[in-house]
Amino acid sequence: MRRRQSLYLSLFLVLLLVGRLSAQGPGDKNRVSGDLEKSVALMAKIGFCASPTFSPDGKRLAFISNISGIPQIWTVDSKGGWPQQVTAFDDPVGSVAWSPDGSWLAFSLAPGGGMNQQVYLVRPDGTGMRLVTDGGKETNNFGGWSHDGRYLKIGSNRRSPQAIDAYLYDVNSSELRLAAKNRGVGGLMDVSRDGRRATLYRVESRSDSNLFLVDLASGKESLLTPHDPPGNFAGGDFSPDASAVLLVSDKDRDRTAFARIKLDREGRPGPIELLASRDDAELQNFELTEDGKLAALLWNLAGRNEVQFIELPTGKLSPGPKLPSEVAAGGTFSKDGRLLALTLSGSTAPADIWIYDRSTREFTQLTHSPHAGVNLAALVRPELVRFRAHDGLELSGWLYRPSTAARPGPVVLSFHGGPEGQERPAFNSTYQALLARGISVFAPNVRGSSGFGKKFVNLDNGPLRVNGVRDIQACADYVLKAGVADSGRIGIMGGSYGGYMVMAGLTEFPQVFAAGANLFGVVNFKTFFEHTEPWMAAISKVEYGDPETQAEMLRRLSPIHRVDRVVAPTIVLHGANDTNVPVVEAEQVVESLKKRGVPVKYVLFPDEGHGFRKTNNRIRSTVEIVRWFETYLKP
Repeated sequence: MRRRQSLYLSLFLVLLLVGRLSAQGPGDKNRVSGDLEKSVALMAKIGFCASPTFSPDGKRLAFISNISGIPQIWTVDSKGGWPQQVTAFDDPVGSVAWSPDGSWLAFSLAPGGGMNQQVYLVRPDGTGMRLVTDGGKETNNFGGWSHDGRYLKIGSNRRSPQAIDAYLYDVNSSELRLAAKNRGVGGLMDVSRDGRRATLYRVESRSDSNLFLVDLASGKESLLTPHDPPGNFAGGDFSPDASAVLLVSDKDRDRTAFARIKLDREGRPGPIELLASRDDAELQNFELTEDGKLAALLWNLAGRNEVQFIELPTGKLSPGPKLPSEVAAGGTFSKDGRLLALTLSGSTAPADIWIYDRSTREFTQLTHSPHAGVNLAALVRPELVRFRAHDGLELSGWLYRPSTAARPGPVVLSFHGGPEGQERPAFNSTYQALLARGISVFAPNVRGSSGFGKKFVNLDNGPLRVNGVRDIQACADYVLKAGVADSGRIGIMGGSYGGYMVMAGLTEFPQVFAAGANLFGVVNFKTFFEHTEPWMAAISKVEYGDPETQAEMLRRLSPIHRVDRVVAPTIVLHGANDTNVPVVEAEQVVESLKKRGVPVKYVLFPDEGHGFRKTNNRIRSTVEIVRWFETYLKP
């Protein structure tokens, strides 16, 4: 029966997508024409389902999907069946959480795709919509519900543009109360069940974080994670009796692990105790059952995920099930702890929600993102490869090669954002579209990437960034020596900080690359610090450099001051509402290249922010990128 209901859901989503495509007008069909446009558009239309959250009785599940063309909230029976759309905004929904009493769904919405997210409440049937935050230009982060359902945890810069403070929103009184002021970025992670205390996550520098215990009556803070920077701490879940805090910690070790801090009756914290650790993997996150007796640990092993369970009363560890796909996120238990919902995706599988039943030890795929016209089984799986940088440091990356491509041939190097991001073997429609056109993709994790320990992630801070840029040459050398790339047919692309790496590669190694694609990338640290969100600037001074004391270094590290060296045709794509990497970064590149006569194309999306979330825009961006590289790498 469950399999049949799952098929109903898949059929519904396919029919919805077909209906949406058939409703396109003549202008849309003319715009997406020709063999390349049609095949690439089919790949880019593949959607996703993510952010699962159970109803209190575990019978239904809410999630985010872009099947309608824009990420919105849907609900479905947790055994499978016909889904119902809850929201239908013109802007994307970012996250959703079901209230503990079942009466509300709380969610975040990004107007224009920008960072000025707003938090709303809505009934599970789509009625009773209610705006919780101010609805202005401020940034708001939604952090979930308190256990009793009285409060929403919200981070906001409404007090000061330079900081994201921690707030509690009382659902009954509609009062938004400041719980903790921050320097930098922070938010409440958990509220004890007696309502007396909360755990606070705070980032003053992107290289260092801390957890604090906050007395909600007095506002007094106690540091839970004393350490010598850098350090990475997250989680902060209370045990049911508030006698301990569970967390992710890398104190006195390189890789993150699962840990506990015991609290005495007055709330004074003890030392950090390790409960589970691995030398070959980092703890990505954990999820506690409501009774606090079991935790699901999600380990990151060079980009792939593995699940492990730990019984908190005894500390007994047991292996979890083998995951159906390579990458997992969004773990959440049903209230009774029997069901664990995960968002799973892989190189050949778009993001979908799977449910693991602990009683039967079986996985069931709950959602089936449609992929009309695309045979997922024919898509390319990458190979994890390792190679050396100029100074001998070991780097790694995911190498995608078309099965029918001649070797050597055209290759695109793709750099992730962050720079603390990580390249992982998740579904990427742009990669698969390039592969379908006979173009290989190499997606490396250069120094500064997360997932490999705190030493590695901090190897590109400030003046060390020159070594991260030199890793670009090492990546190009690898694909040439491996016989994958044909000299003269190497491209480079990336978004956000990956866009910075694109422009750094095109300026520092102009003879290496035949074409580039810069997606909403930083090119001038001076203008970035002047125009980005003030809270983003405040936490980025260790990562990039302090514009007040290290202005000359930042100038040397900014590709815009060496743009006269660019010879490769470059396409620049950006969202007009981007306040993270403001559009002035794209305009500088386009203007400079035009003046010098370098082939350049500028694609501006008026209804997007930092990244492209609407399906029509994703189609256009993917088509433009693939066409660009096919034009300049294939001949």
